[in-house]
Amino acid sequence: MRSGREDPADAMDAPAVEAALTRAAHAIAGSSSVALACHVNPDGDALGSMLALHHALLRAGWESVASFPTPFEVATHYRELPGLDLLAPPSAFPAEPDVMVTFDCGALGRLGDLEPAAKAAGELVVLDHHVSNTRFGTINVIDPSSAATGVLVRRLMERLALPLDRDSAVCLYAALVCDTGRFQYETTTAEVFDLASELVTFDVPVPRLSRALFEEHRFAYLQLLGEALTRAVLVPDLRFVWTAIRQSDLHRFGVSIDEVEGLVDVLRRTAEAEVTCVLKEEADGSIRVSLRSLGAVDVRRIAQVEGGGGHRFAAGFTSLDGVEATVARVQAALGAL
Repeated sequence: MRSGREDPADAMDAPAVEAALTRAAHAIAGSSSVALACHVNPDGDALGSMLALHHALLRAGWESVASFPTPFEVATHYRELPGLDLLAPPSAFPAEPDVMVTFDCGALGRLGDLEPAAKAAGELVVLDHHVSNTRFGTINVIDPSSAATGVLVRRLMERLALPLDRDSAVCLYAALVCDTGRFQYETTTAEVFDLASELVTFDVPVPRLSRALFEEHRFAYLQLLGEALTRAVLVPDLRFVWTAIRQSDLHRFGVSIDEVEGLVDVLRRTAEAEVTCVLKEEADGSIRVSLRSLGAVDVRRIAQVEGGGGHRFAAGFTSLDGVEATVARVQAALGAL
């Protein structure tokens, strides 16, 4: 991959973001083939953003490949996103793409087994809205003022003169609602509503999509949820609440780890808590940590110390030290803020 990484401070400057978007558009326009990738265990913003651009590029005649790292499995609540059948497994991803674009990916390591392709890319475009992004590309479009990476994709599509169609609109709407918490978070601005208004004119199935994304769960998940809430711990002095999901829980209830993604959003309803934490044990014993804040505490600062990232309201990291030791460090960090 060519050198040319930008100063992280540039990504915080609005004119620099606009310049980077222009460079990204020129790089894509100058290539007949583009490789698209989002982070491991993709969420709605990562998957929706990538699929939206994938649809637009294919429709305009580009050769486009879209994928994400192993494990190559899409969580069931994203089943309504059009284009899942168009995704290529990591094994079919180009080893040395001319132009590669990443979506919502804060660091090179989050690309898993697609990391070698990113390192070998002729031009690596990084699209993200997290201030913690490590700016690992040759073109870094990092705009923390954007509510979702999907917002940046829409702006990039405009620069490429790629028109919206229903498939791209549905994917971008999913990206937007997932990262604004269904228009509840402080990131919900007038720009967000303007974009949502544009997208729904393309016959986005809002009720069906919303139920699939946020409301519909198997009964087995609801049983696990009940147990996880029963053993949740509230630490009043820190205004902190947490719970953990272990592999034994997943096996006992027959639930996948992706199905419990929304648990943190249930737990964050705790009136006495400013910060919410859910710790999920992976099959290899590592702990995937999700943090949420109402805004008074910047949870990104906690996640970054642990090698993760995110933003003030939502952040995460992976720990190798077990549930008890990990949550103890989170509490210590909260006490020091």
